[in-house]
Amino acid sequence: MKYLIWFLFISAIVSIFLGISIPDSDTIDSAIKAQEIAVSEKLIGFGVLGLFFVVFPLFSYHRWKDKKVADYMLNQENIEKMNAFNNKKE
Repeated sequence: MKYLIWFLFISAIVSIFLGISIPDSDTIDSAIKAQEIAVSEKLIGFGVLGLFFVVFPLFSYHRWKDKKVADYMLNQENIEKMNAFNNKKE
């Protein structure tokens, strides 16, 4: 899973940077230039969509799959634990 996330992350970043660098070519023909701009916008868009709708949820799932959510919630029991810990320090 870790390597899949890294592969997708690097693919999304490469797609974004390719999309940024394509319109910088020295093309004279305006029709070809318009096609290059259209392709570059699609590459940037797919890179951003892949990053936020595929990579980030997979990363979040991978990091949180074995954790208890109740340990991170601020409820009365955890507030009492924090107070006991802070009072022990003093």
